[in-house]
Amino acid sequence: MNILVLGAGQLARMMSLSATHLDLHVLAYDVGSKQVIDPVTFATKEFTLEQAITRSHAITAEFEHIPHDVLTLCAQSGKFYPGAQAIATGGDRAKEKALLDKAKVACAPYQLITEKGHFLNAIERLEMPLVVKTCQAGYDGKGQWRVKRQEDVEQIWSEMATFIASGTELAPHSIIAEKMIPFDREVSIIGVRDKQGQCKTYPLTENQHTNGVLTLSIAGKEKLAIEQQAQDAFNAIANALDYVGVLAIEFFDVQGTLLVNEIAPRVHNSGHWTQQGCHVSQFENHMRAVSGLPLGSTELIRPTAMINVLGQSSIPHSVLGVSDTTSHWYAKEAKPGRKMGHINVSGKDLKQLGERLDDLAAILPEHDYPGVKATADSLIGA
Repeated sequence: MNILVLGAGQLARMMSLSATHLDLHVLAYDVGSKQVIDPVTFATKEFTLEQAITRSHAITAEFEHIPHDVLTLCAQSGKFYPGAQAIATGGDRAKEKALLDKAKVACAPYQLITEKGHFLNAIERLEMPLVVKTCQAGYDGKGQWRVKRQEDVEQIWSEMATFIASGTELAPHSIIAEKMIPFDREVSIIGVRDKQGQCKTYPLTENQHTNGVLTLSIAGKEKLAIEQQAQDAFNAIANALDYVGVLAIEFFDVQGTLLVNEIAPRVHNSGHWTQQGCHVSQFENHMRAVSGLPLGSTELIRPTAMINVLGQSSIPHSVLGVSDTTSHWYAKEAKPGRKMGHINVSGKDLKQLGERLDDLAAILPEHDYPGVKATADSLIGA
């Protein structure tokens, strides 16, 4: 069975690697070069997107910001999962908020902004401090402002207005203002829904960010009550979208109450730990769902942490000397802040996981791998 992935980055690569033992053959469409390639070897294929669509039994995506003409063409084939609506919703915060309202899933108070009057009204109604986010083209902390003082309003509006003006009639730009909510931590849930509507979720994951970019995730710490909130939100959102495949939902944990921060209609960075922490990873389950195969287990088999490798030219081979540690390299050109790979490490319990993170902290410099040592200490002392 042939699967086509829109996008040719590391997520397509890991989907392909996870699918080989299922007898699924994965190709990727690079929306930048407009070429069909093998996402593992990067070899170019001598056929067009249209031909790739015809050859494919199912089509999916590794990111949300797919050109409209490509998304339309794939959706018209009747083979595209999770569906054009899901991709459009994940790529536009205004549509995302409307979905959350429809599904009755809680998020921070917000207001849509397309002109200055809306911005001023948001400041009056929601009150400062506010987090202001572009509805389109934002990721990894980009396209965001913090409105904390009245004297900053005009400068921030000037930057917002530039973004709004850069939209077109076919692709208008808008902005969301949200009440800044003091939260205890950020967590996410990765789940999968098949073509028959069956949903399964992985354990809730605690995430750490540095400058808006995920640096470390850990699974295996959660209690049932907060897990249930996340599972209920996943089921409501996935069913509202008639979703097929893996879906990620990021939350703010506010004293035990979860508020949705954003959704991602795809396999997700905070779910990379599933490669070593579960019998069936998020990548394999996504491939199973879109191809119509039975879903695999999402149960945790051991506490596991994922460490992002950002901007580095390699992963130190010495990390492989730490028990139950696996490195994953994406074979990309190194650039500052770019996601180059990740490291997964597991333990029989949280204390042992902390000890292994402590061993890794002795290898990985703190300025390149923030939070590893502090997380190790917290788990060992728990």
